[in-house]
Amino acid sequence: MTDFLKPAKYFFILSATLTAISIVLVFVPGPKLSIEFTGGTRMQLHVASESATADSVLSAVQSYHDGELSPTVNKMQSGDFLVRLKGIDDAEHRALLAHLASKLGSFEEVQYTTIGPTVGETLKIRAMYSLIVASLGIIVYLAFAFRKIPRRYSPWKFGMVAVLTLLHDVMVTVGVFVILSYYTNFEVDTLFVTALLTILGYSVNDTIIIFDRIRDNLFVQERKESFAVTSNKAVNQTWKRSCYTSGSTLIMLFSLFFLGSASIQWFVLTLIVGILLGTYSSIFVATPLLVYWNKKEHHG
Repeated sequence: MTDFLKPAKYFFILSATLTAISIVLVFVPGPKLSIEFTGGTRMQLHVASESATADSVLSAVQSYHDGELSPTVNKMQSGDFLVRLKGIDDAEHRALLAHLASKLGSFEEVQYTTIGPTVGETLKIRAMYSLIVASLGIIVYLAFAFRKIPRRYSPWKFGMVAVLTLLHDVMVTVGVFVILSYYTNFEVDTLFVTALLTILGYSVNDTIIIFDRIRDNLFVQERKESFAVTSNKAVNQTWKRSCYTSGSTLIMLFSLFFLGSASIQWFVLTLIVGILLGTYSSIFVATPLLVYWNKKEHHG
């Protein structure tokens, strides 16, 4: 039987380090937020000229009203450019398109979105609330689900450890995408928040599989068997199932990432990173953390 608890301290150090780095990255330099959270206008342009570059498109936009719209331009793929600028109304939008036609020649506006700053701030607050409410809901649900375990063990610990593990998964995922946002055209939007909530639901499923087996083992454990031994047995009994489930899900996600629409690639990549982290943390972080917490309390 494999001892999954033996290398736990090394995984604790790794996970704690990655989580700390990710928390720092959230504040410095912070993620690049989409206009859904900041307010403003986003335009996706397909320019016919093969010589068009991000700099030439930026120069064309800046020449409109002497750059007062504070534009930024990112090249997406061949001929496609993503333009972000201050919020404009319909009249200014039409005037800007006419101006760009005179500067860039033939082009097509693939997408146009404008959101006011008040709406963006509201979406940001709701996104934070959704993550907090989901985390609290998981704690309460797990505490209720594990209420019938032997009295010497607290059901609340199962819920708290599960959420701490989920926060690790979410924070490290966010850290990865903060870095990506400065090297690619990725921006944090509501679809990314949806992906994080999906990760919460999927990751807790892996953790519950193991915790549920721990609960069953507690009722049939040998008299002198420690909680650590019982928990390690549970991991040995369930880790293959978790890996098989995650593996089949990842096959589908990788297929979507490479063959699916470009509009959902960042969403799919977020799920891939989150599921990989969730599978790792449910085996190497959640159970050892639960064992350590119980061991410390019973010896403290």
